[in-house]
Amino acid sequence: MDEKKYFESLFISLVATFETNALIAMGKLTNPVDGKVEKDLNAAKMNIDILRMLKEKTNNNLSEQELKHLTTTITNLELNYVEEIKTDG
Repeated sequence: MDEKKYFESLFISLVATFETNALIAMGKLTNPVDGKVEKDLNAAKMNIDILRMLKEKTNNNLSEQELKHLTTTITNLELNYVEEIKTDG
């Protein structure tokens, strides 16, 4: 694997880490540490905001695939977050 593809896969993994953390915080996934499903919408928002910041800070430095993956992930998380806010509302 060449370095560019390697770094691309690392970037996708980084995004997936924050995505997973946000989904756990929204109660959409079980926490692998304690096996519980709990909601912490503040933590979910923070993880989404980190991804939004990452997109802003990496502007014009991402491959097309990286940008598409990041944008799609943010959009999906934001939609899920809004649903959770309405449910808890």
